[in-house]
Amino acid sequence: MSAHVPRRFDAVIVGGGPRGVATVLRTATRAAATGTGPVRLAVIDALAVGPGATWLIDQPAQYLNNTQADATTVHPDDSTRMSGPAAPGPDLVDWARSIRAQGGHPAGDWVLEEAAALTGASFPTRRLQGVYFRDQLDAAIATGHVEVTEIVGLAVDLAREGEETAVVLEDGQRLAAPTVVLAQGMVQAERGPEISALVDFADRFALRYAEPGMPAERTYAGLPAGQTVLVRGLGANFFDVIGQLAEEWGGELLPVDGDDRGRLRYVPSGREPHLVVGSRRGVPYRSKPEGGRPVRPFTPRWADEEWFAQLADRCDVDFAAEVWPVLAREFARVYLEALSEYAPQAVAGEWLAGLDLAGTQDEVDAVLEAAVGDPHWAWTIEELSRPTTGDPVSSAEWNRLVRRLILDELGSMSDPWHHPRAAVNGAMGALRRHVGRLTGAGAFAGDSLVRDVLGWFDGHSLALASGPPADRVRLVLALLEAGVIELIGPEMVVEADETAGLFRAASPLTGRVATSSVLLETRMSKGKIPQTSDPLLRSLLETGRARLHAVDGVPTHSMEATRAALDEDVHAGHNLVAADGTVDHSVVVLGIPAASTQPGSAIGATPGVPSPLLAGADIAAKQIMARARVGASA
Repeated sequence: MSAHVPRRFDAVIVGGGPRGVATVLRTATRAAATGTGPVRLAVIDALAVGPGATWLIDQPAQYLNNTQADATTVHPDDSTRMSGPAAPGPDLVDWARSIRAQGGHPAGDWVLEEAAALTGASFPTRRLQGVYFRDQLDAAIATGHVEVTEIVGLAVDLAREGEETAVVLEDGQRLAAPTVVLAQGMVQAERGPEISALVDFADRFALRYAEPGMPAERTYAGLPAGQTVLVRGLGANFFDVIGQLAEEWGGELLPVDGDDRGRLRYVPSGREPHLVVGSRRGVPYRSKPEGGRPVRPFTPRWADEEWFAQLADRCDVDFAAEVWPVLAREFARVYLEALSEYAPQAVAGEWLAGLDLAGTQDEVDAVLEAAVGDPHWAWTIEELSRPTTGDPVSSAEWNRLVRRLILDELGSMSDPWHHPRAAVNGAMGALRRHVGRLTGAGAFAGDSLVRDVLGWFDGHSLALASGPPADRVRLVLALLEAGVIELIGPEMVVEADETAGLFRAASPLTGRVATSSVLLETRMSKGKIPQTSDPLLRSLLETGRARLHAVDGVPTHSMEATRAALDEDVHAGHNLVAADGTVDHSVVVLGIPAASTQPGSAIGATPGVPSPLLAGADIAAKQIMARARVGASA
C-alpha cells in the first residue's frame, strides 16, 4: 500500500505510555460491555508501545519510579468518577505477585527477580513498571475486544481524510480514523538558544555535554576518575543518574556505627570523579519518607475544605496575595508544632496567635524568627525557594547550610512522624492537591495562574512533596559527606569559557566557581507547549488548528481542550480547540499537553485515589466507541 493511501482504523492513539494504554483498556472494557468489536486501534509511539518513553524496558535498573509500588495502577476503581463500566484489574503490586506465582516472565529473568523483591512500600524500577504497562496492554488485546496495530514512529501532523482525521507519520504513512487521541505524556522542549550554544561549544572544543532530557535517552557513564565534572539539576533525574554512576564506580556503602537515622558512609573505589552540582535553588529535592514508616498526619487550621470551597466559587483569586500566605501559615504551624515536640527547648513563647494574624509571607517569617531560639532549628518560609534567602554567604556559611540539610534529611527520612521538616513536606503534599483543584475550577485570575501557580508554586511543591526514594537520598548524602559531590550553591550559572575551552559554573551567592570538560544536565527538558519539540503539537499550533489555553487573556503553557462531562449521552470532551475557537471533536487531547484544563492528569494513577488520568482515558474511550458505532452503521 502506498504511504499516501491511508490505513483506516476506529481510532488512532498517539502516545504508547500509560495514557495510551489506559485508553486501550477503557475501549476494550466498553466494547465488551456493549458486545461490539473488535474495535480496531492504532497506537503510535516514538520509542515503545506499552512502556512509552519514561518506562522503557531496556533502561538502566538504577532508574527508579519516585512513587511507591502500592501507588501505581492503570485500572480505575470506584474512587475514579467516570460514566463507563467498571473493569477491575491488577495494580502493580498484584501484578508482581502474579509474576512470582508464575515463576518467570518472557521479558527476562530480571523481571522475576525484581517482582520477587517488590513490596508495596518499595520504589520499583522504571523498567519493571514498563513491563507492567506492557502486560496490561497485552491482556486487553488478548480479550479479543480490541485489535491493536502498534507503530514505532514519529507523528508529525494531522490531516483531513474525508470525514476522518489522519495522523501523518514522519515516513509519510497516514493512519485515518473518526477519532484521534493525543496522549503523548511528558513532551520535551526543543533546544533553546542556551542549549544550542552549549552543544555547539562542546562540538568545537571536543567536550562532553549531555543536554537536558529523559535519562534513558542520555549517556552519563564513563566519567573521568578524579576529575571535576559539572552537573546541573538537583531534581528526580539527578538521583537516578547518581544511582547509575555509583553502581559503575563500585564504591562501598557502610552504615555509620551508632547512628540511628540510617546514615551511610561512602568508601570510594578510586573511580569517582568530583561532581560539582548546582541548580536554581542549589539544594536537592527533599526525600520521601522511609518506605513504610508512619507519616505525621496533616489537619489544616486555616486552609480547610470550606476555605478552599469558597475560593473555588471565584474566578479572580490572586494566588500570591490570597492563597500563599495562608499556606505559609500552615507550613509554619506544622513546623513549630512538630519542633515543640521534637526539640522543645528550641521553641520560645506563644506563637499561634501571631500566625493567626499573619497576612503575608514576611509576617509569617517574622513569627518563625521570633519563635525559634536555637540557631540550628531556625527556619523561614523564604528558605523553601532560596536556602540563603537570596543573600550572599561565605564558603563556611554555605558548608554549614549543607551540613544542616544532611541532618534534616536524615531526621526527616528516619522519623517522618516527628521531624519538623517532614511535617512541612507532608503539609505541602496535602495542600498542593487543593491548589490543583482550584486550577481545575478556574478560580485563579489569569496573570496569577501563569505567574504564581505555574510560574513558581508548582516547582516548590514538586521539590518538597514529590522527591526521590529515601535510599537514593541516603546515597547522595553519603557522597556529599565523602566529598564526591559538592553543592556549588544557589542560582548556578553555566557558561562556555571560550578562552579556556571549558565549561564554567558559578554560584553568585557562594562565590564558588568550577571548570570542566564535562557538563551533564540532569534536569528534565519539560516541554512547555510553546517550546515543545513534538512536531505534531508544533504543527497544530503553527497552523492555527490548536491554541494555547488562556485565562483572562493570559496564555498558559498548555494547549486548550474542552471540558468533559460525565454523561454517556455526551459524545465529546477534552477536544482540541483551534485558534478561532472552533472545536475539533475528532481529536481528544489527554494529560500533560492540556494540563491547565486537566489539572492532576500528569500524575500517575493510584489505587483508591481519584485519577484524572484514568477518567480522561474513559472520556476518550467513550468517544472512540460512539464514533466507531456510527461509522459501522453508516
